[in-house]
Amino acid sequence: MSKFTFNSFAQICLTVFTVLGFALTSLKLPQYGLIAALISQIFWLYSSYKAWKEANQIGIFITTIFIVVTIIAGLVNYWVL
Repeated sequence: MSKFTFNSFAQICLTVFTVLGFALTSLKLPQYGLIAALISQIFWLYSSYKAWKEANQIGIFITTIFIVVTIIAGLVNYWVL
């Protein structure tokens, strides 16, 4: 039987918060969808960084960084401005 590792936890959180972000946005609550999406990006950054280091897949890491910047801009738009 395998251990429950941080990687397993990250994969679950990545999925849950990403889906929650899409669901909240679809329910016309984009300001909360962006918060869930930003939480998911913590786990996306971890996973994409790991993929870059282990399998030389830098493209997914760079894309994740651009998505984080976009989500932060959306949060500023909804919560600050």
